Amino acid sequence: MFILLVSIIIGLFIAMLFVNLYFRAKVLKVYGVLVRNRVQFGAAHIFNRQKLEDEVLPKYPQFRPEIESFIRHMRYSIKMATVLIVLITAFGAVLMYFR
Repeated sequence: MFILLVSIIIGLFIAMLFVNLYFRAKVLKVYGVLVRNRVQFGAAHIFNRQKLEDEVLPKYPQFRPEIESFIRHMRYSIKMATVLIVLITAFGAVLMYFR
């Protein structure tokens, strides 16, 4: 049981590293386009769709696909990291309990 839990935790850490690298590459590619064209928006726009549509997208209609892609990748990355952290914590707690 101990070896299985340690293996699962190691696998989850590797998965978290892979997710981080994969989304970092995707996000940085789109982010580079947005920075080169001086598209500006804040964290509030990432988490509030209505605010994004009201304030940012009308200012930069030609970059709508890039903005939406950036936000989609950011949200998905945050969700995946949260799930992996919860799983690592849960398996770590079980490992500590059975030790």
